[in-house]
Amino acid sequence: MMPLHADRYRENNEDGQISVLIIGYILLSLLVVAVVTAVSAVYIEHKKLLSVADGAALSAADTFSVASIDTGGGAPAPTLDSESVSRAAAAYLERSGALPRFNSLDLDPATGAPDPRTARVVLSAEVHPPIVNFLVPAGIPITATADARADLTR
Repeated sequence: MMPLHADRYRENNEDGQISVLIIGYILLSLLVVAVVTAVSAVYIEHKKLLSVADGAALSAADTFSVASIDTGGGAPAPTLDSESVSRAAAAYLERSGALPRFNSLDLDPATGAPDPRTARVVLSAEVHPPIVNFLVPAGIPITATADARADLTR
């Protein structure tokens, strides 16, 4: 039979061990919440930027001019040029009020017309996620690309 003081020693030796585990699990849970919040913020801002880029591309696709009809009797076709696409996209950004909604919103030089019927708008911005903002003080850069085709119908 064990002495009575040995049982007390064993019980007292394990006191406080569960609090270390609880503190560890709470810290781990807070870390997971911070990461999920930051990733969600970046994802949502990217979707907002993509929506603005879609609108700008649609607006730019409406700036087409009608190509001259060749002598072979072809149908008229819309044509876009890169300069008019860039101007229309910049005008859309001002009209829509997108500039104050995003940090460092910029119309990328890749914006233009890759072919005569397509308007491509490339926007870039920065996201400052909550909670972990001190880890990335410059922000996280995001880019959104949208294409719209000009079509001529009767």
